[in-house]
Amino acid sequence: MNFADWRNLIRQALEQARARSTDPSDRWDLAAGRIIVRMRWLGILMGILLVETRDGLANPSAVRAFLALGAGFASLDTAWYFLGEVFLKRLPLAVSALEALFIGLLCYHDTGLESPFRWYYLMSLICVAIRYSPRVAWATWAIDSLSLVSLAVAVGRVHPEQNTGIVMTIVMLAWATWASSALAGWLKQASGELQRLNDRLRQASEELEARVAERSEALRLAQARVIHQEKMAAFGLLSAGIAHEIGNPMAAISSLLQILRRRKDQAPYEAEKLALIDSQLQRISRTVRELVHFSRPASDVVDHVALHEIVVEVLGILKYYHRTSGRTITTDVPADLPRIRAVRDHLNQIVLNLVFNAIDATADGGKIRIQGRYHQDPNEIELTIADDGRGIRLVDQCRMFQPYFTTKPSGTGLGLYVCRQIMTDLGGRMHFETEEGRGTSFRLHFPVAPVRPLGRVLHPPEMQADDNEPTQRVEVAADV
Repeated sequence: MNFADWRNLIRQALEQARARSTDPSDRWDLAAGRIIVRMRWLGILMGILLVETRDGLANPSAVRAFLALGAGFASLDTAWYFLGEVFLKRLPLAVSALEALFIGLLCYHDTGLESPFRWYYLMSLICVAIRYSPRVAWATWAIDSLSLVSLAVAVGRVHPEQNTGIVMTIVMLAWATWASSALAGWLKQASGELQRLNDRLRQASEELEARVAERSEALRLAQARVIHQEKMAAFGLLSAGIAHEIGNPMAAISSLLQILRRRKDQAPYEAEKLALIDSQLQRISRTVRELVHFSRPASDVVDHVALHEIVVEVLGILKYYHRTSGRTITTDVPADLPRIRAVRDHLNQIVLNLVFNAIDATADGGKIRIQGRYHQDPNEIELTIADDGRGIRLVDQCRMFQPYFTTKPSGTGLGLYVCRQIMTDLGGRMHFETEEGRGTSFRLHFPVAPVRPLGRVLHPPEMQADDNEPTQRVEVAADV
């Protein structure tokens, strides 16, 4: 591994350390470390320049050796900074004592108290005030003052008339300690407040993004529901148009048939065939009436609806679905169940979608069961639509209620999504139980509306058995 690889490794470690650092004090240590590292290297470079450009030094070799030792300490501090740490962070006074000894020896081997290296005391105090608390800064001032007095004793400058410069230097160092600590404290406070504001701004930004995503998802789902409703409305218009086009010629044919049946000279064979034609026309007329009833404009009126009536209406439509033939549909929905406060067309849509799915999921000979029960605790009606079809694959179960998800080649993927939305609007619940190869059961839980007398439920004439219709194995329980 060459030098460039080591440098990249250190840089990556620094970036990871900075990314992990969330404490404001850690951020301040890193920012202060950047300043201190530069100040120390500036002091080392200036010291080398002073040694090489001046004469009269007491021991130039010793000064160079101490500068090299200082460069080693600065290198360690720099390496720790790149790793996102502070070198000897837990021993600040020990570092201050070593620096005071280092500066005192530099001055002693240079030119004594007149050495320009004495300004290193000031640099050391500023570094400590930036990085540590005011108490540590004043302790460092005391250590530096002791080092300066010790230097004066070592060079023989302890006479009263010679101490004015030492006292002024100590006073200047004290003023620098106070000013640096005050400025660093203000900067720390401002940095902490700025960080808190940035955190609040980032939190507000994340909340705003979450709300935008939530609103976007709600808008997308609302659009999916509108698309489904528009398709249902278009289907209703198409059904109404077809019923109208069939009804007009059917009325003319029926009138001609009645004229023919009034003739007195009919043979028994002709009378029998005309009666057969009349029964088939009545059958077509019932189908057209059901189509007209189903295609009426959708209503948003909330009313008290009997679930039994909804099942009867849905089965009246489903008996014309070509896949219904060959399947047995049994119902057990008592007519005296409490009513549900809802939009009638919405309930029709829920039951129609679920029974359609059950029919499509079963093969010829399959069985579908529709069962309604009232539960007093909680006060709700449970409607179960179960089949013995192929079931739902495990990989698809978690996506069943997502819009546009479908397993049918020509499906829209909106049926179950719209059903659950309607149930949510009603304050109800919807869930399913399935097993591959054994079938699926959808359970709907409707809250019961306030009690209201339930009138007599009339069976629509189109649900009555017709002896002339071919058997389609669609069974209706005795209570329907």
